[in-house]
Amino acid sequence: MPELPEVEVTRLSFASRIEGARIVALHMGKSLRWPLGVAPSVLVGQSVLRVRRRGKYLLLDMDRGVLMLHLGMSGSLNFAPTQAPAGKHDHMDLVTTQGTLRLHDPRRFGAAVWSASEHHEPALKLLSKLGMEPLTDGFELKLFQAGLKKRSAPIKQVLLAGDVVVGVGNIYASEALFMAGIKPTVKADKVSGPRVAKLHAAIRQVLARAVEQGGSSLKDFVNAQGNTGYFQLEAAVYGRTGLPCRTCETPIKQIVQGQRSTFYCPVCQKR
Repeated sequence: MPELPEVEVTRLSFASRIEGARIVALHMGKSLRWPLGVAPSVLVGQSVLRVRRRGKYLLLDMDRGVLMLHLGMSGSLNFAPTQAPAGKHDHMDLVTTQGTLRLHDPRRFGAAVWSASEHHEPALKLLSKLGMEPLTDGFELKLFQAGLKKRSAPIKQVLLAGDVVVGVGNIYASEALFMAGIKPTVKADKVSGPRVAKLHAAIRQVLARAVEQGGSSLKDFVNAQGNTGYFQLEAAVYGRTGLPCRTCETPIKQIVQGQRSTFYCPVCQKR
């Protein structure tokens, strides 16, 4: 599943090329996770002012509203001057004067949703409960610590929930917890202040490094230019069950939390 770094990498790969473009047509294919919400003709003639990201959503700000895109479990975007005829898994073509943005999604868990603004429905429903953005100055240590103190669930599960800090998906939660030396099963409200500070710094470092490396391409992730990511090649624990820890050489363990695999070192992450 594309996580925050993959979504940010995708944004960076096409934002500057589509900004300022005028929409010529919008072609929607099979139904996605949520409906567009308006007739495609509503977008025709509008211009793409900028492309932002909020959590795992890409926001295309336009003259009179915002188009929200979500990549779901296996979706990807491609932006090119022209596109081949749409295939069975191509569910949106946003045709502009500067190229066509295509949403490819074999599992159809992605979405393209229109809203009058970020402060109106359905954007308000989808975005208002998202936590702090970890790669911005708004990710404050005191607020992060206060958020964790209110949660008694395992720290890994709290990170994945997205209401304290947004976008720390499965891969990067495992990696950040390893970097901070925190066992993924420890209750969030039991993590000490100094260890929360380490986790806060680790989340920033892991996510920034992942963006720098183009994200993680575990199966089929590519950015809007068709390039894969490389962060998975340097993962410390994720996907390394039974392999020696890069720090202490203890075999990496794998457990299941909330139907998701968690990877950790039983020596480096004791508590």
